[in-house]
Amino acid sequence: MALVEYELKEHVAVLTMNNGENRFNPTYLGEFLDVLDEIENKTEAATLVVTSANEKIWCNGLDLDWLMPVVQAKDVDTSKKFFYQLNDLFRRLLVYPLTTIAAINGHAFAGGAILTGAFDFRYMRTDRGFFCIPEVDISIPFLPGMMALLRNVMSNDVMHFMGLTGSRMTAQQCLDAKMVAGAYHIDEMMDKVMEFALTQNKRRQVVTAIKEEMHRDILYAINELDPPIIETGRLQV
Repeated sequence: MALVEYELKEHVAVLTMNNGENRFNPTYLGEFLDVLDEIENKTEAATLVVTSANEKIWCNGLDLDWLMPVVQAKDVDTSKKFFYQLNDLFRRLLVYPLTTIAAINGHAFAGGAILTGAFDFRYMRTDRGFFCIPEVDISIPFLPGMMALLRNVMSNDVMHFMGLTGSRMTAQQCLDAKMVAGAYHIDEMMDKVMEFALTQNKRRQVVTAIKEEMHRDILYAINELDPPIIETGRLQV
């Protein structure tokens, strides 16, 4: 089974993450980016929905089993390439020419929570799964681009509390905080997501142009503020 695959439902491309806990490592990121290219270049889809094959986890962030040996070996070049590749995914989704929807059908932790900030809309299941940014507990500070992506999801007050406590938020709490567009039991969540997705059929060029302007500050953080930090190779404290 591919780590990332998709199917078309009318003009909606439904991308499914099949990589276990969907943790980020170079192989997984490469396949994710390749599938995004294929959807853009080989289909006429207007909307992208991203969900997980895992019944409990949407995305658990960095693949620490892969990354920590790299850090411990002081393999700075590999570490730098990885974080640039991760930013490639964030950037790609931010200005993707399709309307993008994160169908969060399980936990969105750490980098997975950050990833949701690259989407246009977010939906979350109510019966299982938390939204959490535990970087304060695992000694991995946010890059400026990551912080900007999180601010695209939550208010400054929520960001302050979540970032410094590592607390978990339920789907209902995320809905109350206006972090998600909808929160539903898993039995109806995908139906609700698809109901909305099918209403979105916009011109790709216009979608990209709007996103580039809308996300100017996030793109600046990723493109200009992140690289000097990544180049130091010091991404853990």
